[in-house]
Amino acid sequence: MVSLNHFWVFSLALLLLASPLLQVVRCQTDSDEAVQATEEANDTGIVGDDVQDLVDESFLPAPGIDTVCVFPKNSARLVTAGEETELLVGVKNDGDSSLNVIAIKASVHLAYDHRLLVQNLTTQVFNNGKVPASAQATFPYLFAVSKFLQPGSFDLVGTIVYQIDQNPYQSTFYNGTIEVVEAGAFLSIESVFLVTLGASLLALLGIWVNGKIQSLSKKAKRAPKVEVGTRSTDASIDEWLEGTAFTQSQANKSKKKK
Repeated sequence: MVSLNHFWVFSLALLLLASPLLQVVRCQTDSDEAVQATEEANDTGIVGDDVQDLVDESFLPAPGIDTVCVFPKNSARLVTAGEETELLVGVKNDGDSSLNVIAIKASVHLAYDHRLLVQNLTTQVFNNGKVPASAQATFPYLFAVSKFLQPGSFDLVGTIVYQIDQNPYQSTFYNGTIEVVEAGAFLSIESVFLVTLGASLLALLGIWVNGKIQSLSKKAKRAPKVEVGTRSTDASIDEWLEGTAFTQSQANKSKKKK
């Protein structure tokens, strides 16, 4: 019975001695996680849901930052409704500090009234979008307009959100027209116009060439004119020959014929 009591006392003492050690280990683990989270926050400047807050707001562009947009293999900027379209966003950092690209967003508006919003497109977030000073980088962006959007011309506004020295900025990399076409439609309105214009020019060229050929063939068929008749004598020559033997012989010939 005494040995059993000694065992419980010994076990309780071990637990009391071990509990501070467990607390220290747990505190150390929590501290490491906090340090890691702080380092990640310093890398991106934002944590978690703060991305959406930055995307929803509007900011001014930072000085020394230039952006450009390219539609790879799609210079006509044709966007098929319901299908993904890719564009590339180039960022050039001529500032003194590095920047962190947070997200790229875009929206579709009516071409004749930019205030009328048609669709907010997908927001693409970047976890490691660092661009050092005096450097440039390219970021891909995929978007898809609604498959129910009717074909036609619309305005696309693309914006890139970034941070410099923990301060948020944004720049508009594209603000122009796109041509939305139906899925499976091979010809757009612009393509139909170009094809029609080309066919008209070819028809006019054919008519002109045909007219030239007919004109040349008519000239070739014309025979050279041969004038038949007596040759008129110059009056001055007749006066000079008057009274000579030539005029007398000519007069005698005419009398004989009579």
